[in-house]
Amino acid sequence: MATSPNRQAHRRNSPAEQITADDRAHVFHPWAAQDLVTPLAVAGAQGSYFWDHDAKRYLDFSSGLVYTNLGYQHPAVVAAIQQQAAELATFPPGFAVESRSRAARLIAERTPGDLDRILFTNGGAEAVENAVRLARLHTGRPKVLSAYRSYHGATGTAINLTGDPRRWPSDQGTAGAVRFWAPYPYRSPFHSDSPEQECRRALEHLDDTIAFEGPSTIAALILETIPGTAGIMVPPPGYLAGVRELCDRHGIVFILDEVMTGFGRTGAWFAADHFGVVPDLMTFAKGVNCGYVPLGGVAIGEKIAATFARRPYPGGLTYSGHPLACAAAVATIEVMAADDVVGRARLTGADVIGPGLRALAERHPSVGEVRGLGVFWAIELVRDRVTREPLVPYNATGADAAPMAQFTAACRERGLWPFVHMNRTHVAPPCTVTDTEVKEGLAILDEALTVTDAYAV
Repeated sequence: MATSPNRQAHRRNSPAEQITADDRAHVFHPWAAQDLVTPLAVAGAQGSYFWDHDAKRYLDFSSGLVYTNLGYQHPAVVAAIQQQAAELATFPPGFAVESRSRAARLIAERTPGDLDRILFTNGGAEAVENAVRLARLHTGRPKVLSAYRSYHGATGTAINLTGDPRRWPSDQGTAGAVRFWAPYPYRSPFHSDSPEQECRRALEHLDDTIAFEGPSTIAALILETIPGTAGIMVPPPGYLAGVRELCDRHGIVFILDEVMTGFGRTGAWFAADHFGVVPDLMTFAKGVNCGYVPLGGVAIGEKIAATFARRPYPGGLTYSGHPLACAAAVATIEVMAADDVVGRARLTGADVIGPGLRALAERHPSVGEVRGLGVFWAIELVRDRVTREPLVPYNATGADAAPMAQFTAACRERGLWPFVHMNRTHVAPPCTVTDTEVKEGLAILDEALTVTDAYAV
């Protein structure tokens, strides 16, 4: 039976179709070929789930872009934004504003060591930009060391410090970035056969890199405490302490990038807490206020803060410490403290996610390794467990990436939204995810992994 003209018009004007049409006509999407991107039209979200305009619901194992640590639409955070908007929606950064002052104090109370001064930014990339500027001005040196397997943001300096292939189109070799290999026991660049050996050889390699680059030319060394998009490689015991010692020996500013790992993600307020290490500067964003309003920042230690006690810091942002963003941060931190969200994330990882993923590894030959902490895990997919050949080649595209595309489609068809990068899928639900929700997601992963098993020997 033919569809009536009125019915056709109704379908053309449905919310999802109108949203998608406007998006395709006017939104320029990041990290995408514009004619090939097909964004899902989202109707709403709550907690660990979001849904489309056909009421299909997805369990979000990516927490947005690993930032909705309290889940979507947390009522206390939404209310705080609404209240702040009614009282004082915006004000310039050169003034003392209650939500900004409270947010800075609450963050400083939780950062390790003497990281007591907070320079607010609009996000993680700007935090990295300002951390590097602080280090260069403090030391008077030009170079910054960063790891190959890393991601630090898409702005000018941050993208040059990034190790993954997203850097390549923008890398002109002019940012003073020098890269080194960080530890990765599963795919050791040092041919190590134990975490202890990996730690020792990685530190020897870093020591050599510093020596051959010239310690007096190096302003800073930046590391993701636990690399995120690059693979969630938890550093072996002693590595970060060894990096701290090398930086101290040569007067190099040690920067930890906690944009993805901060505020409960790993089962600690900051991932640095797991390793007993205090950097000179620490960047944060994402989980500080669940991404409800853009916010990031740099936590600054005493020595670097003292450099600018009488010397102006030559940098700033129009929306630094925006009142709405800071009100969201205050509410987020207070909820996390009152509900022990950090402890909950730690137990969820230890008691539910970790054991569940290890059980999947036993059943699926395409699973090479599972690793992580808290609600921050990676499943590394391989064609051969013995040789550890990745399921898809490094930075694969097109047909070469088909196995991962098929795995992603299998997850989404079953109502799971995964975080997929290269030959890995990451398990990073909100810190507030329930055990039942985790088990639901693991059951879908169990089914979807049969797709990748077809490529494994």
